Amino acid sequence: MGDLLAYLYPWTKAFHIISVISWMAGMFYLPRLYVYHAEQSVPGDDKDIVFQEMERKLLRLIMNPAMIATWVFGLMLVFTPGIVDWSLIWPWCKAAAVIVMSWHYHWLARRRKDFVNGQNRFSGRTYRLMNEVPTVLMFVIVIAVVVRF
Repeated sequence: MGDLLAYLYPWTKAFHIISVISWMAGMFYLPRLYVYHAEQSVPGDDKDIVFQEMERKLLRLIMNPAMIATWVFGLMLVFTPGIVDWSLIWPWCKAAAVIVMSWHYHWLARRRKDFVNGQNRFSGRTYRLMNEVPTVLMFVIVIAVVVRF
């Protein structure tokens, strides 16, 4: 299995990067949609229905597949012989940041259900703040992987 993963390494890395870019695009855009949804609509109005459809499609058609692919290709990279040295700090930092990013994704997905049920309890300001979480995590992940401290 290690030989196959080593052979596929360049492809795995390429697809991992593509997946991450797709996932991150959604992670940046969905909270912004929530800002507008919270500030410009009320449950049941025309805007509410449009926002819900946009949020559903972003989550289900782009973010879900991208997150799953990110994890699959990321784990393939982890199990490729000679790629990750777990005696260093960087893979642990990256792993922790990816777990937090995944938690944040699920938090965002739960907020969509709140909008669907007409029970959003967060303000546009809260969603603006939560929109910064993926940026901070992206910095940690990229610096950990590139600098490899």
